[in-house]
Amino acid sequence: MNRPSSHSRSWFSAASYRRVVPRAIAVAVALLLAVAGCGSGDEPAVCGIRDSTYTFAAEQTANAATIAAVGRRLAVPEAGITVALATALQESGLRNLPYGDRDSQGLFQQRPSQGWGTPEQVTEPRYAAAAFYDALLALPDWEQMRLTEAAQAVQRSAFPEAYQRWEGEAQALTTALGGQVAGVSCTAADPAVAAEAGLAVLIGDVETDFSVSAVRSTESTARWAAGDEPWVLAAWLVANSERFGLVAVAHDGRRWTPADGWLYEIGSRADEVVVELG
Repeated sequence: MNRPSSHSRSWFSAASYRRVVPRAIAVAVALLLAVAGCGSGDEPAVCGIRDSTYTFAAEQTANAATIAAVGRRLAVPEAGITVALATALQESGLRNLPYGDRDSQGLFQQRPSQGWGTPEQVTEPRYAAAAFYDALLALPDWEQMRLTEAAQAVQRSAFPEAYQRWEGEAQALTTALGGQVAGVSCTAADPAVAAEAGLAVLIGDVETDFSVSAVRSTESTARWAAGDEPWVLAAWLVANSERFGLVAVAHDGRRWTPADGWLYEIGSRADEVVVELG
């Protein structure tokens, strides 16, 4: 997408964001709180959003979680996060594409030749999201625009009304990733096979997106203090479960696993978020 020809700088920028980034027994009732299913080693992970019929691939959900996390860290209003998610759904299907129309690349199909950054930058999800928010927040009265108008003002697409069709999905993702209890649930392939990154990378990514440090970790578990928005962190962890080979996420009387989704559980504490790797 072309970068807007001119706009004033917002109070943050993609460049400034780069500087910042550096079981207990289940109750017999086992109430399913969110979309759940049975995963097998050969099935691709599928993620569902609570209180909706929308489903997404693991890659899509993880990218959505990154876009939402960048927005929250940069104090973008929820409406702006929804615009960003709808834009990425339209432009790339929430996939980090290394190709596109002309030199467009990445989640937002940003064009290096139009000033969005280098090819390496626009295909780095955190940078790409921050660059999108930078341009969005620089628009006068963007919050009074229809979603598709705000997205189009940033993207300069040949299909200016195309973004509106994604409003439902984007709003559901914003809600689920923004603190809804057990908002995201993913079935997953065998974690030992699916994992692409280990515990150290997981802890580093959490520190980048949430500015929190693991209070305790072992070879296969990590714990974080609950903080102000523990369900935001829990949703991010589940959204990234395939990448890290997670076998459980637990918080405040609930526990997620790839096979069962979110269940009520005795033993998971309200003052921490716990993750287990396969």
